[in-house]
Amino acid sequence: MLGCTKCGRWHSDAENDIGRRLSCTEVKQYWTGIRKEHYDLYDHYPQISTDGAENWICIKCWRRLKDPMNPIDPADDTFNQKGVEQQLTRIGIALDLGTSGFRGQALDLDQNGLILSTAVTTRHPLPGANVIDHLHFALEIGLEKTHQIVLDAVNTVIDNLRIEKDQIVRLAVCGNPIQLSLFQKIEFRDLAYAGKRKLDALGVEPPKRDAMIVKANEISGLDLSPEVDVLIPPAVQHEIGADALAMMIQTGMLDMKEIVVVTDYGTNNEIALLVNGKVYTGSTAAGPALEGQHIEDGLLALPGAITDVEFEPETLTPAGCSSRSSGRLCLDNNIFENDGNSDNSSAIGCEIGATKSNITGGGKPIKGRLKTFVLDQDMNARPGDTVDPNTGKQLERGEIAAVGITGTGVVGLISQCLKARLIKIPRIDTLDTEIHLSNGIKFTEKDLLEAGKAIGAVRAGHITLCHEAGIALNDIKVAYCSGASGTYVDAIKAQEIGMIPAGVQKIYQVGNTSLAMARDLVKTDDALWRMKKVADDLRQHHCMFAASKTFEKVYILELAFWTEGMPFSQYRKFLKKYGLPEIREVTDRPEVIKTVERDIPDLGRMGLKIVSDIGRIRSFCFDGCMGCEACVIECPENALKMETGKDDFRISINLALCDGVACRRCERACKDKVFDLIALITSPGE
Repeated sequence: MLGCTKCGRWHSDAENDIGRRLSCTEVKQYWTGIRKEHYDLYDHYPQISTDGAENWICIKCWRRLKDPMNPIDPADDTFNQKGVEQQLTRIGIALDLGTSGFRGQALDLDQNGLILSTAVTTRHPLPGANVIDHLHFALEIGLEKTHQIVLDAVNTVIDNLRIEKDQIVRLAVCGNPIQLSLFQKIEFRDLAYAGKRKLDALGVEPPKRDAMIVKANEISGLDLSPEVDVLIPPAVQHEIGADALAMMIQTGMLDMKEIVVVTDYGTNNEIALLVNGKVYTGSTAAGPALEGQHIEDGLLALPGAITDVEFEPETLTPAGCSSRSSGRLCLDNNIFENDGNSDNSSAIGCEIGATKSNITGGGKPIKGRLKTFVLDQDMNARPGDTVDPNTGKQLERGEIAAVGITGTGVVGLISQCLKARLIKIPRIDTLDTEIHLSNGIKFTEKDLLEAGKAIGAVRAGHITLCHEAGIALNDIKVAYCSGASGTYVDAIKAQEIGMIPAGVQKIYQVGNTSLAMARDLVKTDDALWRMKKVADDLRQHHCMFAASKTFEKVYILELAFWTEGMPFSQYRKFLKKYGLPEIREVTDRPEVIKTVERDIPDLGRMGLKIVSDIGRIRSFCFDGCMGCEACVIECPENALKMETGKDDFRISINLALCDGVACRRCERACKDKVFDLIALITSPGE
C-alpha cells in the first residue's frame, strides 16, 4: 500500500491490515478503534511507539499491539523495556489564544507534524464579551491575577489534548497582542492607552513584541517541563499582532496583485486591505454576536449549533420555476419581491440584490418554513429540523437535534428573514416579535439589535479602510473570510446583509488561520523567522478605529440603521454627504471557494475534546447582604449563583460567563449597595 505522505506508517500499516486503500478519515477511525480496544482491556489509552522489530507497542504497559484489529492478548506480558528502542514521540502543541476562546492541537513532530488531537474551549476564561473587556478587566484586577486565569485555561486545554505531557518539547502560540501580552505577563497598558502623554504619566515603557523563543519556565504558571521551547510570534504594531499576520500569511494575500480584503470575522474582527502593495489594517471590537454569544440562545460553533438557515416559501412556485429542488424553492433565484412599502426592507433588498417576482402580498411576511442546518460531532453541517418560524412547530425532523444557534446561523437567519419580510429592521414581524426555531430555540428583537451592531461594525470597518486607501468599496474584487464564523457562514448570505463588499467577485473561506500559523510555527523555527521577516518588511498603514472620525461617522449611521430604523436610503445619502465610499447593489453572484470544510480542518486521530468548564469560580459573602437575589436575576449571562448559609448568603461567580467590569449590572441591581464585583472576582476560589 502506498499510504499517505503526511501520515506515514500510521496510514500504510492501517491499509496493510485492512487490505485496501483508506482515506485519512478511515485511518483515524482505525487507530481510534485500536486505542479504544486497549483502553477497554487495560484501563488506559496506549502511548504508541515501536520496538526494535518495528512492532507497534504501548510504552505505558510494554505490551505489543500484535494485531490492532483484534483484542490484544493479555498473556503477552513478557515484553519489557529490555531491547526496546524507546522512541518516545516528540509532541508539539499549537495554541490559538482567541478572543472568544482558546483552541489547541497536539502534533507528532516525528511524523511531519501529524495532528494527534484537538481541544477547544466554549468561552474565553476572562470576564467580558470582547478584547476590550479583557483589557479593561486586566487594568482593574492587575496583570498578575489576569495572567493566572489565562494560564490556568491554557493548562486545561493542554490537559484535554490527551497526550503525555512529558513528551511535549515545543509550544507555539498565536493571538492578538493583548492575549499574548497577558500570556507572557508583560506590560500591556500601552495597548489600553493611545496617547503618549498618558503612557509617560503612568511610566509605561512599551515592550518590544518581537519574535522569540523562550523556555517554559520563563512563562510563570505554565505546567510544562522547564526545558520546553515556547515560540512567541511577532506583532507589527499596537493592535496588529500575530493573528493578523497569520491571516495575511496563511491566505497568501501579500502576493496578490488585485485589491483584496481579508477579514477575520469574530469578536475582535481584524481587517486587512491590500491596495497596490500597501496593507491597510484595522481592528474593531464588534462584540461576540457573530460567534453566537450575547444571543439569548446562542453558542459558539460547537456540535449541536444551528450554523445556517434556509427559508422555504409555502407552496408558491414563481414563474420560471416548476418545482422544489433539493428541499429549497428557488432561493438562489432571488424570488422575493422588493415592493418598496417598507424603506428599510426595500433598501436592504436593494443592497442584497433581490429582484421582482410574481410573489405578492405587499409588506406582509411571506408564509413559509425555516429549514435549519446543525453542526455534528465532526463539525460538519447536517440537516436539522424544519419548523414554522411563528411557532417553532416541527414540520420535518432533521438528522441532528439543535441545542442553540451560532453566529453563522444568526447571519443566515437575518438574511433569509429579511427576504421573507419576517424581519423589518429593527423589528421582527411575528405575533410575539420572536422567530422560533427547533427545540425551543428563539431569536428575539434584542438578539437582532446585538447582531446588527456587530454586522454594522464590520461594514463600518470596510468603509473606513477603503476611505483611508482612497478607493471605492466596489474596487475590492477578492475577499478572504477567516475564523470559525468566516468558515461556516454562507458567504452569499453574509454579502447580502453587508458583511462582504458588494463588488467582490471571489470569496475564499479559509478557516482558522491563527491556529494554522501556530501549527506551522511549532513544526519548524524557520516559520517563526519567516513571520518576523514579513512583519519587518510589511508596508502597512494601521487605522485605529477607536480614534478614527471616519469610523465614528459610519458606525453611528450603522447604529441608526440597525437599532433605530433609519431608512437605508438616508444612510446612503449621509455617506455621500460625508464624501465616504458608497454602498452599491450586489449585481453579480460571486464565486465562493471553500478551501476548508471546517474552521479546524483536521481534528487529529484522537478527535475533538470540548472544554466547557473553563471558567474559574469565585465566591464571597457580602456584609449586609439580605439575600434578595436581585444581582442573580439581573445578570444577563447567568454567571451568578447564591447559596443560603446559616447566618449569611454566599455569592459565587463563573468568570468565563461574566460580562466583565464594563457591565456591573449586578452592582447596580443591589438595593443595599453592598455588592462589590471587584471584591467578588478577586476573592479566593471555591
